[in-house]
Amino acid sequence: MALLAGCRVFSQAFRGQTANLDGVCTLQDVMQRAVCSLRRYSSESKAGEELTVRYLDGDDSGIVVFGMNRPKAKNAISKNLVKMMSEAVESVKKNNKVRSVILCSMVPGVFCAGADLKERAKMHQSEVGPFVSKARALITELGNLPMPTIAAIDGAALGGGLEMALACDIRIAATSAKMGLVETKLAIIPGAGGTQRLPRTVGVSLAKELIFAARVIDGTEAKALGLVNHAVEQNKSGDAAYLRALELAREFNPQGPIAIRMAKLAINQGIEVDLTTGLAIEEACYAQVIPTKDRLEGLAAFKEKRPPRYKGE
Repeated sequence: MALLAGCRVFSQAFRGQTANLDGVCTLQDVMQRAVCSLRRYSSESKAGEELTVRYLDGDDSGIVVFGMNRPKAKNAISKNLVKMMSEAVESVKKNNKVRSVILCSMVPGVFCAGADLKERAKMHQSEVGPFVSKARALITELGNLPMPTIAAIDGAALGGGLEMALACDIRIAATSAKMGLVETKLAIIPGAGGTQRLPRTVGVSLAKELIFAARVIDGTEAKALGLVNHAVEQNKSGDAAYLRALELAREFNPQGPIAIRMAKLAINQGIEVDLTTGLAIEEACYAQVIPTKDRLEGLAAFKEKRPPRYKGE
């Protein structure tokens, strides 16, 4: 029964990656359908633009950078920021040329201060629930992106800001960055996945301690607790975590993009079920890479002693 239930959960998630689990060649069809025209975003901040989306080029082609840009509000999560981020996430989700996404801040000293409490105070009580649902849906979609996602935390990540980072596959923080789920200070609880993702990241007992106490920790302690993958000393320009995230994305870039997406899917789905079901999920994901041109290219490159040239096909 556990195996059947687990496979059912996996099948629902897998449809987002492939059209049909019964055919091992369907991934190519899905990848072809996923090709969309590249939506153009400015790489420079404009007045009133709360999010910049940069598609890097040259050797960094395939890396996309989401930069939150609300300096006066410390990147607090507003209705407009949720809308813009949702559109950006939807755009990269449909673009099979995107190999990794970096989420960072364009505002020195802060990643994201959480919910925009000034905007929240003006909301009618009936508006709060729907807004939190939209924010939760955004963070869920960020977590469900098929390619690797990296949160570059160069400053404070509090409340919803940390929840956003928790939805990413990998977190890199400056040692000076402050992080915490502080909602209990306001007599509420984390409402955008924090009560679920933090325990899965640092363990149940420690997550309870951090949430109950509304504790704020720095990057060094976050690394010790396993909340972030890497903690780096901040530099004079205030972007040390971003630069480390860029280095990591560059490590991912040369690898087979379909393989990385399937590995992410296998890990994300497998960790939620028993080992037997997880192994079945891994087998299903492995089946998707067998008929790809990239797999043949990898073998040919190895034989010819040259770097592979993967195209995501």
